[in-house]
Amino acid sequence: MIGPPSGLTTQNLSPEFFDLPRIRRDFPALSQMVNGRPLVYLDNAATTQKSTAVIEALSRYYSEDNANVHRGVHALSERATAAYEGSREKTREFLNANESREIIFVRGATEGINLVAQVMGQRLQPGDEIIISTMEHHSNIVPWQMLRDTRGVVLRVIPINDDGELLLDEYNKLFNERTRLVSLVHLSNVIGTINPIREVIVRAHARGVPVLIDGAQAVSHVKVDVQALDCDFYVFSSHKLFGPTGVGVLYGKESLLESLPPYQGGGEMISSVSFDRTVYNALPYKFEAGTPNIAGVIGLGTAIDYVTKLGLEKIAAHKDSLMNYATETVGAVEGVRIIGTAEAKASVLSFVMDDVHPHDVGTILDQDGIAVRTGHHCGQPLMERFGLAATVRASFAFYNTREEVDRLVSALHRVREVFV
Repeated sequence: MIGPPSGLTTQNLSPEFFDLPRIRRDFPALSQMVNGRPLVYLDNAATTQKSTAVIEALSRYYSEDNANVHRGVHALSERATAAYEGSREKTREFLNANESREIIFVRGATEGINLVAQVMGQRLQPGDEIIISTMEHHSNIVPWQMLRDTRGVVLRVIPINDDGELLLDEYNKLFNERTRLVSLVHLSNVIGTINPIREVIVRAHARGVPVLIDGAQAVSHVKVDVQALDCDFYVFSSHKLFGPTGVGVLYGKESLLESLPPYQGGGEMISSVSFDRTVYNALPYKFEAGTPNIAGVIGLGTAIDYVTKLGLEKIAAHKDSLMNYATETVGAVEGVRIIGTAEAKASVLSFVMDDVHPHDVGTILDQDGIAVRTGHHCGQPLMERFGLAATVRASFAFYNTREEVDRLVSALHRVREVFV
């Protein structure tokens, strides 16, 4: 487990340090009743709740500034463009990218991975190899399998140990002269492992191999500095960062993005078009064909403002403290076995209960107003590694409390009473 950053201990996570009642009031969905009980929302790895600020940003765009971006000289278009491009700059700062043109807006982390797969795939030859890991989300498996089936690409998989940690010595053995890319999750959505991304990148770059990082779960927990990591691509989804659905970000090093062909054809990604020839637009617009999700991008910028104001260090400290508490208390429930016990771990607690199917656990918890996720979590190869078909997954955000963990534990005791 990861403890709070230096100087931020469990004991000093006091109201003046992290005002949970005020924060929870900012998220209207959290105040509702479910099945007659106050909602306990512990499905943040699937999607996070949205603050009033984000909801108002969406409403304000549609009620006041609804116009297309980049293409109009009237006031509404200029306001929409300023807000849209302002979100791009906020995202650049959030990731510490070098240039705003390295920020490509997509529909989500999934589309970001597919974009890289499709454009790089055009240059791959049969027998070229891509390295992924056992703990990848399906979104970082299937696009590469599609290249395997259409281009003859070979997938190589980094194994993990019983704690859910990468075996880096085995990772080293996967490289050869045909390795073309490493694509790896930053923080596992299934078991919460935080991978040693910097070390993974250093080892790949020593062999001249670029690296793509799936940061969908990581951006809401750890400070991501793409320049310090030196990753070649980084993707994440807005809705995992308390922003709207249908928006995501692909960061790419400018030199790489410049060298790659467009992903889709259409408006915005062109500089000029004739029936004889098309000249593509400059970055980032070369990869942003068609009218974008303008409101969603603006909402993402508002969400970034919110978490930046709270402070990622404080967010991480609170979530790590909560995670440690949940691991201890949930793990003490008779019959519960926690899946994934990596030393570097955050946000996600997956577990199984003896003689009770995870779906049954989830149903009983829902009756108590507790929202968790049950199933394979789009990580079937990882489930197979642990010999499981499904787990119960409780995942935490900065608005969750110890009292909610206590509610979860009490409900798990009730599950045992019902089924065991």
